[in-house]
Amino acid sequence: QAQLVESGGGLVQAGGSLSLSCAASVDTFSDYAMAWFRQAPGKEREIVAGISYTGGETTYYADFVKGRFTISRDDGKNTAALQMNNLTPEDTAIYYCAARRDYGLGKKVNWYAYWGQGTQVTVSS
Repeated sequence: QAQLVESGGGLVQAGGSLSLSCAASVDTFSDYAMAWFRQAPGKEREIVAGISYTGGETTYYADFVKGRFTISRDDGKNTAALQMNNLTPEDTAIYYCAARRDYGLGKKVNWYAYWGQGTQVTVSS
């Protein structure tokens, strides 16, 4: 059973930056695909970015964050991070970390087996 804990959310002005971190309590973290999703009020949860298991060297970004957000992983610390730059009010949402022990990289909510509790990101105009 994996446990994921997000941190790093908060309030930032438009144009600013935030860095989110996801700490994973799992065995062999390097075997896990990791992803960040977000859910705004009244909207469905959507993928923001994903990164494959170590060795796959594959990343995925939703079109709306390309060039602004960067996903990374640190297998030595069992963490995944999301660096968010040039934030806009449309990025306001609860951001969730997700994981699945798999050599693929899914883009759908139901592909991921484990979820964190979420961290709020609010961008003011």
